Amino acid sequence: MGAGAVALTCGEPAGIGPELAAAAWARLKGALPFFWIGDPAHLPPGTPVETIHDPRDALIAGARALPVLPHPFPEPAVPGRPAPANAPAVIEVIARAVALVRQGRAAALCTGPIHKRALQEGAGFAFPGHTEYLAHLAGVEQVVMMLACDGLRVVPATIHIPLARVPAALTAQLLERTIRITHDALRRDFALPAPRIAVAGLNPHAGEGGAMGREEIEMIAPLLERLRAEGLALSGPLSADTMFHERARRGYDAAIAMYHDQALIPIKTLAFDEGVNVTLGLPFIRTSPDHGTAFDIAGRGIARPDSLIAALRMAAELAARRAS
Repeated sequence: MGAGAVALTCGEPAGIGPELAAAAWARLKGALPFFWIGDPAHLPPGTPVETIHDPRDALIAGARALPVLPHPFPEPAVPGRPAPANAPAVIEVIARAVALVRQGRAAALCTGPIHKRALQEGAGFAFPGHTEYLAHLAGVEQVVMMLACDGLRVVPATIHIPLARVPAALTAQLLERTIRITHDALRRDFALPAPRIAVAGLNPHAGEGGAMGREEIEMIAPLLERLRAEGLALSGPLSADTMFHERARRGYDAAIAMYHDQALIPIKTLAFDEGVNVTLGLPFIRTSPDHGTAFDIAGRGIARPDSLIAALRMAAELAARRAS
């Protein structure tokens, strides 16, 4: 892999993030070097821990215990009950991990799930989510959220906004930038020299010739035609209800959807426990498990680490490709 181990942030300590970190290490051990940034007291009792002070130490320590780069929190972690006083430290851990990756001291970033409301109430967090905060830290204008699993990569052009606001937010400029960022990332990080991208329509049946909406006719189709003239392999606008069956998925390397649920429903149906969130357009690799804090099961020891393990593996693989 790239320069060193993957940095894994703790996320919301009252959620399932800490127990998943411990479970992921128990399954991976030294096979995939990563280190956890957080308060060791928040990990499940009995977790084998080795405190490190340099991320490079994780390459050896990981075979013996979960390498932990300690970051003190003011309050203990009570499963299912986020403490407002801990919110600033959750944000600090993210910023600290980003700095380590940008300095080349960690290979990539994998983030534990946060609880946006807890951060807003406890620390005045001003961003809609992780993705937007990472873009702010990196100083980039736009990033793209990709959800990936075996057999499907999908990108929503608009993300965390109400459905009623999607038509106005879905501009030609936004869609073009989303397509270009996705195309470039597929070439650079996923080793696809000529990526094939399928683009959904906004309306049912891709507008059905204007009978169900005109966004496809007036904006989406002309944009795709212009980008095809540049050499991009684009199909669409396609009816979203026929894009995601097995035969259709064999015809493209990634799909671009117009809004959150249009993208996330198919991937969570196909790979609810193994999906990975990848942020495209950053100057570093960032992945995360495709689930939230799961307060309802936190602390019960039943949360599955599959998505986190997949996210750690993808972070390491993408970092290795980018470094080669």
